[in-house]
Amino acid sequence: MPDVALRDIAVGPSRHLVKFVEADGALWALKELPPRIARKEYSVLRQLEDLGLPAVRPAGLVLQPELGSAILVTRYLDGSWQYRRLFMRLPPNQPKHRARLFDAMASLLVELHRHGVFWGDCSLANTLFSRDGQILQAWLVDAETSEVHPTLSDGQRELDLQILVENVAAGMLDLAARLNRPPELSDTLIAEAQDIQNRYQQLWEILHTEPVFGFADRYRVEGTIRQLNDLGFAVEEVSLQPVSASPDKLRLNVAVGDRRYHAQHLRDLTGMDVGEGQARSLLGDLHTYQGQLCREAGHDVDESTAARLWVMEVATPTMHQAHAAVGYTGTAIQAYCDLLEVRWLLSERAGHDVGTDRALAALSRDVIPTDSAAKMAVVEIPTAPMPAIQLDDP
Repeated sequence: MPDVALRDIAVGPSRHLVKFVEADGALWALKELPPRIARKEYSVLRQLEDLGLPAVRPAGLVLQPELGSAILVTRYLDGSWQYRRLFMRLPPNQPKHRARLFDAMASLLVELHRHGVFWGDCSLANTLFSRDGQILQAWLVDAETSEVHPTLSDGQRELDLQILVENVAAGMLDLAARLNRPPELSDTLIAEAQDIQNRYQQLWEILHTEPVFGFADRYRVEGTIRQLNDLGFAVEEVSLQPVSASPDKLRLNVAVGDRRYHAQHLRDLTGMDVGEGQARSLLGDLHTYQGQLCREAGHDVDESTAARLWVMEVATPTMHQAHAAVGYTGTAIQAYCDLLEVRWLLSERAGHDVGTDRALAALSRDVIPTDSAAKMAVVEIPTAPMPAIQLDDP
């Protein structure tokens, strides 16, 4: 077997040995497991990949009969962060930062459950986070206890959610103790972990409730569709059925697809394949540019034409400038999304459009405004990689 370069990457607590290897210009995670468990996890990860769910991608399974073990190979998730490394950077007195992480975890669990996936061991250690525009995306990285079914019962979902809340609370308290955070923070962390259940239930209800309304209120169908689209979900089918007990009432049933509504729209327009959060930011920039074209031309410019010009004249060159401004860390797409956010924040503070050059300068010097009125400040989650943090993990 040829020599391969091992990378020392800090990982959270794990039941099994995990190492990282550089080969073929990529980074791979190698986890040693008993053969039966390895086969099961590999199979589940393949199914999650086929379903297009946010989970690490399996690359192979190496059986070692002479050692009575197997090695599961997965592709390293570029640009991802472990919760403990983020926690080191998050101010303990600003829960809104942690709330972004918990929103991502609740959304991940909803997506898994919608596709019949029982996680079985939802925890901070088994989750990675990546930036997607100005939101966070959570990823499943451990499927040893996971199962894929046609659908899940309410009891299975409730059990998975209970495991998540308990594991997250325990993980946060353990990490806070290791970092010598104030003891009074413990009650706050437990309450925040318990609130993940509320976040999950709210999103689940939006996706699965079947509202009933009168004939005169049929406009609410469009409102429901817009709400789902705003959350990133594509609506594949809408049906209205009379309510047997009340003939003058209608029951709305909506078939919801994957959470890539804006990403798919941007791809159709430009061919760009980006995350849902990134697509929202980029579409906003595209539509602003379309408005500028309409004013300059003195007539309407259709979205497809504007998209072609935007890619050539705005997005492509500015994307490279933004990536250079952050030292080529992360991806060019994310750097461009960060530039858009910085430009908006600076313009809000100045009361007028400050332009791209000033935003690039702020981004390159890492002098990003942190106005409390801003929904998401890109400074909250750093764009550049942090050095490895040494913790006495078992």
